[in-house]
Amino acid sequence: MPDGLPAEIDLSRPSAARVYDYFLGGAHNFEIDRQLAEQIASMTPNLAATMRAGREFLRRAVRVLLDAGIDQFLDIGSGIPTVGNVHEVAQAANPEARIVYVDIDPVAVAHSLELLAGNERATAIRADLREPKLILELARASGLIDFDRPVGILLAGVVHFIPDVDRPGDVLAALRAAAVPGSFLVVSHSTFEDQPKEMLDAQRLSARTDTEITLRSRAEVTDFFGDWTLLEPGVVHMPLWRPDSPADVDEHPERFGAFGGVARYDHAG
Repeated sequence: MPDGLPAEIDLSRPSAARVYDYFLGGAHNFEIDRQLAEQIASMTPNLAATMRAGREFLRRAVRVLLDAGIDQFLDIGSGIPTVGNVHEVAQAANPEARIVYVDIDPVAVAHSLELLAGNERATAIRADLREPKLILELARASGLIDFDRPVGILLAGVVHFIPDVDRPGDVLAALRAAAVPGSFLVVSHSTFEDQPKEMLDAQRLSARTDTEITLRSRAEVTDFFGDWTLLEPGVVHMPLWRPDSPADVDEHPERFGAFGGVARYDHAG
């Protein structure tokens, strides 16, 4: 067992968080994760670019929230915070910004705490998205999130790990209910719409990890925002959501296989 990792970590199975870390060029992954990542990549050569597109969408969304005055972020399903993560983006713009990372993977949490050592305004907690009440309690207990003030709730590339039987819509509703007006919700989610067969085949490999992916439609993803006000341009393929420049969008933004959107809570009731 590598130093500093919890003894209950099963290194005989790949981890979605560690596979993701590998695709982003991180160092917090093991051989079992790299083997699965390479198998998936052999079927979908642009998958690493897809992962990076997801991270770029999240960074752009965080900057929009910062411009709107948000200074506290709850990043659920954060994985392992590699280069360009939420706390780096947020605290570069506002050194007082506070971030709570949440992940179900003990490796992701262990490495996150290691990376965040010495940062008094950022931490990581272990919890399952399917237990929103626990997430909210732990976030409050951290002392970093005040739900009486506007908060940015980030769900980048995580809701698709919740199968329909676990009622992801109810989970999202519980998180929205904890927020006050002026809060924001950021969601990116894998889709089957406009996708080639090889992408769908690669998705089936996710069943080999503890977190199988459920692909959903644009309409289903849009429903996760409830009655909150979607910011322009709405729920779109990730590269189309407020790109930094037109050159950042290629001729086939759908090839990245995921939608992204941001919504604001404008009213109570």
